[in-house]
Amino acid sequence: MGPWRCLLLLPLLTTALRAQQQQFMEYVERRLTLLEERISQWHDQSSRYSTELRDFKNQVLGMLETAEKEREAMRSEAESAAVRVDRLEREVDYLETQNPAPPCVEVDETLMEKQVATAKQRKNEKYTKLTDCSDTIASIRAMKILKRFGSTSGLWTKDAAGNSEKIYVFDGTANDTVYVFPRMREFTLFSATRKAARIKLPYPWVGTGHLVYDGHLYYIRQQGPFQVIKFNLANKTVVDSSVFPAEEQIPVFGLSPFTYIEVAADEEGLWAIYATKEDEKNICLAKLDPTSLDIEQMWDTPCPRENAEAAFVVCGALHVVYNTPLPSRSRVQCVFDVSGTLAPEDASLVYFPKRYGSHSSMKYNPRERQIYAWDDGYQIIYRMEMKKKLEV
Repeated sequence: MGPWRCLLLLPLLTTALRAQQQQFMEYVERRLTLLEERISQWHDQSSRYSTELRDFKNQVLGMLETAEKEREAMRSEAESAAVRVDRLEREVDYLETQNPAPPCVEVDETLMEKQVATAKQRKNEKYTKLTDCSDTIASIRAMKILKRFGSTSGLWTKDAAGNSEKIYVFDGTANDTVYVFPRMREFTLFSATRKAARIKLPYPWVGTGHLVYDGHLYYIRQQGPFQVIKFNLANKTVVDSSVFPAEEQIPVFGLSPFTYIEVAADEEGLWAIYATKEDEKNICLAKLDPTSLDIEQMWDTPCPRENAEAAFVVCGALHVVYNTPLPSRSRVQCVFDVSGTLAPEDASLVYFPKRYGSHSSMKYNPRERQIYAWDDGYQIIYRMEMKKKLEV
């Protein structure tokens, strides 16, 4: 082949090489593009798997936390059930002493007679005080009307033993829902219940004799025999209950026919104010154990039920508030001191300022030395002037 032929073939070879190079570059670009797509898919899948793994981890942690709470709740319920079983056994023992089966042997009747004699001996005994509280009410120093809320009858109160500032409201005389306001300011400013938290109780309540004491709600169950329910406000569970050992109970206040048991608190602890058909003219008083709801001691007081509208206990002395069927000015007209330190005739005759109608509830707070009252739908605070019993 001559040189001139080589020169003719050179452009053709160059063009062929360039075409191959272009095809190779296009092939490489296609492969790189495919590789980038696969890397992108891998990245998306990896991100999705990481998100799913994180969500699964959070879900597992949530389930573990829920399981731990349920375990604690079950443990608490088991402890509560054990306490209730113990309480039930005590109530069965009490009912057996009140309604014993026909004795098969003479020893059973003798034992029953001893138990009745012991109970009678404990009744109306002089009370040994737990504290050095020796104050009594001298007068009402001030009255503050906060607002008008809810029905004409009801109850509002604070925790009588704890440091909580929460306000608990029982609207009406029969319901199953308690309204809770975080502080006095919110209760005063808010005009609607939608601003309040709600606690739905497992059993409906009746009357206005309930009490919040040391993180627990003591309330009277509406249905069946008159039963005091101890309800834990923190975990919303029933801690204990007690059938009040009084046959044929009647309304404790003549002017408040919806209240059969008034649970009260003072410097000495927990009390129950009640009345029975056996002595229907006068009011009875009992000292309660806040932990077990056992009745430690009982008294028949000289305070009449007639024209009574409310009552509270201060330093171990029952103060009964009286009015008239046509509401006028309320007054403390009967005082019964379980320790015998204050004679009824030496107690001050305390008058409450003229208001709207009649008190449906009056709750004494021993920490603040004031009374939370409900008067015809108005919520009132009475601040009291105190003095020593020996100075009366």
